[in-house]
Amino acid sequence: MERSLLEVLATAAQGGTEGTSVLSMLKYAVLPIAKVFTVCFMGFLMASKYVNILQPNGRKLLNGLVFSLLLPCLIFSQLGRAITIEKMIQWWYIPVNIVVGAVSGSLIGFVVASIIRPPYPYFKFTVIHIGIGNIGNIPLVLIAALCRDPSNPFGDSDKCNQDGNAYISFGQWVGAIIVYTYVFKMLAPPPGQTFDGSEEDGIPIKASGENTVPQVGKYPMNTNSSTVPENEPLLSAGEVQKERATSVGTKIMGYVKCVVKFLKDKQLLQPPIIASAFAIAIGVIPFLKNFVLTDDAPLFFFTDSCLILGEAMIPCILLAVGGNLVDGPGEGSKRLGVRTTVAIIFARLVLVPLAGVGITMLVDKLGFIPEGDRMFKFVLLLQHSMPTSVLSGAVANLRGCGKESAAILFWVHIFAVFSMAGWIIFYLSLLF
Repeated sequence: MERSLLEVLATAAQGGTEGTSVLSMLKYAVLPIAKVFTVCFMGFLMASKYVNILQPNGRKLLNGLVFSLLLPCLIFSQLGRAITIEKMIQWWYIPVNIVVGAVSGSLIGFVVASIIRPPYPYFKFTVIHIGIGNIGNIPLVLIAALCRDPSNPFGDSDKCNQDGNAYISFGQWVGAIIVYTYVFKMLAPPPGQTFDGSEEDGIPIKASGENTVPQVGKYPMNTNSSTVPENEPLLSAGEVQKERATSVGTKIMGYVKCVVKFLKDKQLLQPPIIASAFAIAIGVIPFLKNFVLTDDAPLFFFTDSCLILGEAMIPCILLAVGGNLVDGPGEGSKRLGVRTTVAIIFARLVLVPLAGVGITMLVDKLGFIPEGDRMFKFVLLLQHSMPTSVLSGAVANLRGCGKESAAILFWVHIFAVFSMAGWIIFYLSLLF
């Protein structure tokens, strides 16, 4: 890192840092959070019973619009314009950092769950809601709010915003894979039961081919009806080669269809992932990049349209988040209990970021981080400091524990307003 942890603590005790006052650090850290809180509060107000404009159906549609259109447009335009083959090689640690963060967070969650012993069957639930953080929407919002200030510590606002968005977008596909594989598996209810304690209805098992009794008499075979001699080939050599070529093509198409079906079944073909794949594929090829993404490209009107739509993502997602808080924690808090809820909040917002600081400092010492790129390090640190992933809540809803997850998401996001401000102050002090 730019400065050691001991130096940060020493200068903080003296009331400032070299070249940057405590007041400036507070400004850079608190103002982005204040902007986020203000827009969220507007969403909360619009969804309250006094105004009642953002009703549940409206919030659902707004979330769908953000996820299916606005966020993919932001990822495609920002990541595609920033990425090159050289940068792709330099950025290799960003997706690795997400995996490392999920592993370290899950280990912390396992230790915490072993100590507090949450109510049955919420042990794995506790591990997941501590270990998996929001690596997409909220970091993008914070970067946008921070870079919007012309006097931000990272320099030019446009470059700050583009680099930060590109770093965050580059790792989103890994986060989606983790959520829809590891999280989906971990949040499975106990065998034969559901999270509310009732028994699950048995699923009728279809008899396989090995267990079925063939009906011999239904289609009798006439062995004497063949008029072709046994030694005479049924197909000529040319027809055989043509059939083989056709069969090879059919097999390849079959494999492709199987892969696509697998990705769809695992819900990995999400719009943000598809946008990331297109952005990387077009951005690393100079001809395609100059044809689509650069300012003087023939198809830049398409990219510019994506930029315009991408700018709408930040306010829309914040309005939706604020509106979702109007329902409160609900009955999920009663099922989890106060001790489990407090433990998840403390571990996710305090213990996991502390581990993230140690991990980032270690990989920086090992030379895995581009030298002198402070935004790169800042994004890595942010990835460890976010509240519980909203996608984890969506998976929990599929698994039957959506109310409990909604309660955790409610409390974690409330306290994250204060924890993120403190961590951003610390990170900026560490980097500058």
